[in-house]
Amino acid sequence: MAAHTTNYVATFIEVAEDCPVEHASEPPATEKPTIAALHYRLIAEQPYARTSDDVIFETHALRTGVPLDDAEAREAFFSKGQPCLRSSPLGKRYGWGIHHDAEGRVALVPRESEEYALLAADPALAHTRAMRSRRA
Repeated sequence: MAAHTTNYVATFIEVAEDCPVEHASEPPATEKPTIAALHYRLIAEQPYARTSDDVIFETHALRTGVPLDDAEAREAFFSKGQPCLRSSPLGKRYGWGIHHDAEGRVALVPRESEEYALLAADPALAHTRAMRSRRA
């Protein structure tokens, strides 16, 4: 059974066309961390340390109590397709671009930053957008 992946390589996910904010913001802290808050924490605390698959699985594990180092659980999780970071609230709602480096590791880039403008204009990267919140 082939494993699915959410990883991109040398790709920049720009914020969604209907993202409601002009400046990137940290998702609010809640008693039970939201997917947005977990994605933010995992990526922002260690930029370029994790791949998209790492972030998606660790978010699942933290929300469900699965041990992070459970290789069988990870394999079972990725035996079905999983939504990639294009569907993350970070790019849809909170104004963060997501840069995947040449090894597929991810970092957050605030939409109002010079780095965002440079990455958005970089012809060496593949470009895609975060998914829209609403249909056009």
